[in-house]
This record gives sequence, C-alpha cells and structure tokens, in this order.
Amino acid sequence: MKNLGIKFLGILGLVLLVGCKENQSKQTETEVEVLFSDSTEVRPNFHFTPPSGWMNDPNGLVYNDGTYHLFYQHYPDSIVWGPMHWGHATSEDLLNWENKPIAIYPDSLGYIFSGSAVFDKNNTSGLGAKETPPLVAMFTYHDPIGEKEGANNYQTQGIAYSTDNGKSWKKYKGNPVVGNDNMKDFRDPKVFWNEETKNWILLLVAGDHLKIYNSNNLIDWKLLSEFGREKGSHVGVWECPDLFKLKVGETDEEKWVLLISVNAGGPNRGSATQYFVGDFDGEKFTSAQKDTRWLGWGADNYAGVTYNNVPDNKRIFIGWMNNWMYGQETPTSTWRSAMTLPRELSLSKINDEYTLMNYPVEGLNSLREEITIGKKEDGITAKTFNQTEIAINVSKKDFELNFSNTLKDTLKLALHKGVFTVDRSKSGLTGFNESFADKIHQMPVPDLPDGTYEIRLIIDVSSVEIFINGGQYVMTEQIFPRTPYTKISTRNISFKNSKIFKLKSTKPNYE
Repeated sequence: MKNLGIKFLGILGLVLLVGCKENQSKQTETEVEVLFSDSTEVRPNFHFTPPSGWMNDPNGLVYNDGTYHLFYQHYPDSIVWGPMHWGHATSEDLLNWENKPIAIYPDSLGYIFSGSAVFDKNNTSGLGAKETPPLVAMFTYHDPIGEKEGANNYQTQGIAYSTDNGKSWKKYKGNPVVGNDNMKDFRDPKVFWNEETKNWILLLVAGDHLKIYNSNNLIDWKLLSEFGREKGSHVGVWECPDLFKLKVGETDEEKWVLLISVNAGGPNRGSATQYFVGDFDGEKFTSAQKDTRWLGWGADNYAGVTYNNVPDNKRIFIGWMNNWMYGQETPTSTWRSAMTLPRELSLSKINDEYTLMNYPVEGLNSLREEITIGKKEDGITAKTFNQTEIAINVSKKDFELNFSNTLKDTLKLALHKGVFTVDRSKSGLTGFNESFADKIHQMPVPDLPDGTYEIRLIIDVSSVEIFINGGQYVMTEQIFPRTPYTKISTRNISFKNSKIFKLKSTKPNYE
C-alpha cells in the first residue's frame, strides 16, 4: 500500500442537505490529495462497498423469496454526497453481494433520501396482484429548490413498488403519500407490518422527536402519536428510526426496541445510534428508560436499520460504517464508504437492565480459513492481519493489544480501569481530517463477576469491529494503515487459547 501523493482538481459537489444528515459540505473546486493510486488497496474484502461513487445510509432492507435486498443512499457521479439515488445489491447469505442497477432515481419532486421496504404479501396496497404481490419502498423526497428558497416543507414521503422482486421499480403516481406541515427535518420512513394490530406502522423523525402513523394500504396514513421530545440524546437531529419486538434472553418476556440515530452527539463525537427499550401498544411507544444508551461506542457505525421479513423472526442489522465528521474525506479515489458487517440483534437483561446486544451473523464463520502465525518474544506475526478474525479470552482487568506494520503504523486497543480504548492516532493515514484521530475513543466496560472478557476482533483492510461479551460492548472504527499490519504485541493477554482465522474475500469483481 503506497502513498503516492498524486494530486488532482475535482468537483466535489454542492451539498445541500444529506439524507439522514443535517450537516453541509462547502467543498467545491478544491485541490484534494489522493492518498492511493488504486482504491482497491483499501477496499474491504468482506464488507459491502459500492462499485463506484458515494454511499451512505442503508435503505430498504427487506428479505423476500430467498433474497436479501440492500438498498443504499448513493450518488453515482462523485465520491462525495450529491443528488441521492437508491443503489441496490442483493445476497442470499448477507456476505456475498451482487451489485444491481440503480433502483430509484431522483425526479421532479426531489432527491430520493433514506427509507425502508416491505413485502406486501396480501397486496393491501393494490399495487400488485394476488399472484404477484409487490415489494413497496417508502422514501423521503427532498426538494433542493424548496430548501434553497428557505421553505420548511421541502421533505415529503413517497412510495415506489416492484412486482419482480426488486428488479424494476415504478413510482406511485399519487406521490407524495405523506405531506409536510412545515417541518424542516421530516424524513427517513421505516414501515413494518404489525401482526398484533393487523396493519402497517410508519415511523418518521421530525427534528427532535418521532412520529408514529398507521395504514391499511401503505398509501393513506393516520398520525397516531409522538415520542421522544424529552427522551434520549438531542445533541443532534434525530434520524433513521426503527422499531421491533424482541424476546428477553431465553425467557418468554418480550419488549420493543426503538433505534434512533443522532448526528452529531455520539459518545465519541459525531454520528452514532441510540436505542430505547419499552412497550408499543400499536399506537404509542413508551419507555421508562432514563439514561442514553448506545448501540455501539465506536466512531463509525451510523444510520443502521434492520431487515423486514427475515425468516424465524431474526432481527438483522446493517449500519453505515462512517461518520459525518470526516465521511466525505476518507482516503479513497473511486468509491467511498462501506457497510458494517450484518449483525443479529438480541435483548438481554443484565444487572436488572435491558441491554441490546449486537453480534456478527453466524454465517460469517463460513469465511474462516487457517492462518500461519509466527511467534516472537514480544508478540506474534503473520503475513497480514488485515483480513483476520481474532477471538481472545482475557482474564485480567487491564490489558493491551497493539497491531503494527513495517512502516510503524500502530493501532492500540486497551482496557484500563474499566474503560476500553481505541487509539488510532498512529494507525496509518489519519491526516485527511483533523477530527479522525485527534482523540482516543473510549467505551465503559465494567468488571464482570468472574473477571473474564470474551473479545472478538474482526479486521478487514480499513476497519476494525470489536465485540466484547457476545456483543454487550461494541466498537466500530475505520483505519487506513499504509501497509498491512503484520505484528501483534500484547500485555496481560495469552494467545494460548485464542483463535485466529483469515477470513475469505467475498467482494465481487469491481472492474
């Protein structure tokens, strides 16, 4: 991996307002240093990335007829944010993705911002037929002209439908189906079928709170209730809601979980996702939760939502692996941004508190291969640790785990006095934005009764995902080492009972 320092002039685009994002970018014709001659040098091997162009929020996550659909916020003409489209990819296992043509394009009503998709198996919408029930996508229309003119009603909600399992899409002629009563930030529809009330539920965020609607046909919507004006973090605007029911551990108790992304009030600054545990009666969501709880503590997991219609009622989550503080400046040249690993969400009760766990889907284990490890007095070595899974059991309270390469790039992970830290200040290329590596990221990890920690690290070229105690504590971080990490040194960690695997590549041919 070489830093060639090639420079070019590029139109980085006029950014008005990012779907599931409020901040603006003022970059226009700016001299940009391209840190790599070939973006494949930092493209992940088993995380989804767009073939080219810009990507942010995952959209329309729906399973149907053996296929997982991943739509996403996409600007195909640049590697920075621009007029939003819905990109599209499909998979049969959530790991091997096939890129598809762009699904939904902007039109006269505006850009196509974030949203969701459902399988309307009973054709309640009338947009399909009994023999060919449709997939129905709901998205936010963002009118850039209205925004520029100072209006507050420039975001409305539209729908599109497909009767060929997502291969082609038609927009509903009566769009928008949800208008705007002068709300500036009114977006990111999440739709799901409520089996208990036998109707469709719609979640929309409106600046600092959530609005809940219902419908019998996905077209005509009734406002039911609101939630959150005085709950949770409000450091940034609320975005990308999701609501679903989970069993609590192995018990028969069930609770509802609400996800809300917030930009820019994350625990380590910038973008992050909070969650609430409570109850939903078909009209109102309530929660007795008083503190703010985070789905993950790292800097690079945002705008994540879950799949509709997954078999066995599994709740599968994918997030955007980036952060709006520096997301448009990460060192790639033809594509930008990746998605997190798909994760299964579960709910546990720990110390009398409901805790949302997130852990890689079981299918990831199928990518494991043996790896040749060398040993030195001060650590272990391998040809590369940049495509690796490491599972460690740590029995002491404080420890360190450091990755390094021949260029002396170093990624430092540590636990000290109940705080887990990630130091990426010298992890490789960090100078593309001053906020990327100016602080050590922290996550509280209280002592466990038996004093042991199960740690699972998954490194894929330009990211590290950290899962502690089965997903009770999670951090997701981007890294850009200039050459692969080849050595691990430790303190208070033994690799005697650890498991280290190489993970096979699943990325399609992007040529």
